[in-house]
Amino acid sequence: MVSVSLCMIVKNEEDVLARCLDSVSHLVDEIVIVDTGSTDRTKEIAARYTDLIFDFPWRDDFAAARNESFSRASMDYCMWLDADDVLLEEDQKAFLTLKETLDPSVSVVMAPYHTGFDGEGRVTFSYYRERLIKNRSGMRWAGAVHEAVTPVGEILYADFAVTHRKTRPSDPDRNLRIFQAQLNAGKKLDPRQQFYYGRELYYHRRWKEALEVLERFLEEGQGWVENNIDACCHCAYCHKELGHDQAALAALLRSFVYDRPRAEVCCDIGLWFFQKQSYRQAAYWYALALTCARDDRRGGFVSPDCYGYLPCIQLCVCSSRLGEQKRAETYNELAAFYKPDSPAVLHNRAFFQALPERSA
Repeated sequence: MVSVSLCMIVKNEEDVLARCLDSVSHLVDEIVIVDTGSTDRTKEIAARYTDLIFDFPWRDDFAAARNESFSRASMDYCMWLDADDVLLEEDQKAFLTLKETLDPSVSVVMAPYHTGFDGEGRVTFSYYRERLIKNRSGMRWAGAVHEAVTPVGEILYADFAVTHRKTRPSDPDRNLRIFQAQLNAGKKLDPRQQFYYGRELYYHRRWKEALEVLERFLEEGQGWVENNIDACCHCAYCHKELGHDQAALAALLRSFVYDRPRAEVCCDIGLWFFQKQSYRQAAYWYALALTCARDDRRGGFVSPDCYGYLPCIQLCVCSSRLGEQKRAETYNELAAFYKPDSPAVLHNRAFFQALPERSA
């Protein structure tokens, strides 16, 4: 069995740290906590689980802090978690199975990161992250914000997932502030950082600036394919906010330059036509979304609803507005397969039952 060091960077996490460590402390062989300036009970709580607690002055660089935490590890693999992450019971079992069977030749273990949920707790947003990294392998974190490790060697895709459960909002301006400080200091952002800078501008409703950054990112042609596709989508969102309807559609279609259609993009195009009341065209794109194979291992952001529920429920509405009530009802029941308790499904079912007759 391989050994694992859990390596965490923390600051003022007294409300969530115990929850995180309770879910994972019995699975790992060592816990390393790097504190970047807590003023609450974070270190006191950490001391219940480990003696390996170190101070590291915060300098607006997540990669530097993570590299510090990894440098303190002594086990075969380093595993990272944020304080508001947890391993659910089924994922704890899967993690233990992985640990017992992992071939030591594996350099990096990728695992799903679940970060978005609906009202019933079902995952609505997920993506793979490098979760276990072979210790002393030379791989290091890079990027002051949205830091990442570039995997080398043999990569394994694991079954266990990490669940991100925030209990309070984080500083919404922190990432943008870090990016802009780097730019003010004359630093050139690498393609990944440029991509995330554009997204941060979008989140801050600075549509025009975000569009300029993301279009430049795409024009330079150095981005990873999944980031390129996502950048096209965010360009479309910016164009929409700026009132550039045709440009928004063109940006979504541009994503097909980089790879086969993603269901998420097809749903966005379907929505574009739906909002124009062009229901037959909208239905075409929602139907295409249903043919897109979901492949989380590509590493991009995944919205599971786009691979079943959302296209079905939208095809129900499109069909109904085209006067095809029987087809609409069929799609509603398909949507119910994915989310039986969906309020939209239940509302539609009642609507169809109330119809005096159902046309083909």
